[in-house]
Amino acid sequence: MRAENKLKIKMSTSEKTTGIIEDLIEINNDRVAGFEKAIEDINDENIDLKTLFEGYAQQSRKNVQELAAIAGSAPHLEDDKSVSGALHRVWIDVKSLFGGSDRASILSEAERGEDAIKKAYHDALADNQLPFDAVEIVNRQSQDINAAHDRIKALRDTAKA
Repeated sequence: MRAENKLKIKMSTSEKTTGIIEDLIEINNDRVAGFEKAIEDINDENIDLKTLFEGYAQQSRKNVQELAAIAGSAPHLEDDKSVSGALHRVWIDVKSLFGGSDRASILSEAERGEDAIKKAYHDALADNQLPFDAVEIVNRQSQDINAAHDRIKALRDTAKA
């Protein structure tokens, strides 16, 4: 293979990796905003959800810092070609649905947002485009996201009962 073809392949892979990381950063930022909106709108009878959601918002802030460190070492894309597309918009939609709702509704909407971020992480890992050091970080974050999703789903199921 000629050297210039190898360079093109390497640049293409690097751009794809950066796009995947940027998508994960975006959906984590939207997750923070979604939980912050939910926290604002939750009434006192669901104060425990405020604490839980604050923890998950902090989890995503930490995820963003770790992902930004990965992206900082890769070339920055001029043109954002989002791999996961509009997945992050689910959290934006969820933000607008919170407000004065009952506990089961709040948790159902939070779970919907968690489904989106869980899928984004699954897709990022399934794509096999991430370098080894990024895979370790994204895999660990994915496990944390899955645990958060499962916790919210369990709380939702209990609230519906």
